[in-house]
Amino acid sequence: MKKLLFLLFITNSCFAAEPSPERQTELRNLLKNDCGACHGLSLQGGLGSSLQPQDLAQKSDDFLIETITNGRKGTAMPPWKPFLTHDEITWLVHLLRHPN
Repeated sequence: MKKLLFLLFITNSCFAAEPSPERQTELRNLLKNDCGACHGLSLQGGLGSSLQPQDLAQKSDDFLIETITNGRKGTAMPPWKPFLTHDEITWLVHLLRHPN
């Protein structure tokens, strides 16, 4: 029984909850406007680095989630943890990797 509960816990923790359609719209706007203010309106780079899928390919999801969550010290990248849940950040990382 303990093994089954452990497997269920691991399985459920691997999948992030998808934000509601309304929240997805808000997150897309945040990505375009707030992130775009530094990463360029087309997310091809500016003050911040490019967020295009090909430029993120060598970065792990964990690295991107950590960066969005806690920001990057010594850079203009702020922590978004006060404003976004872990599931929302995970959803944004997936969106950056698969924009269409």
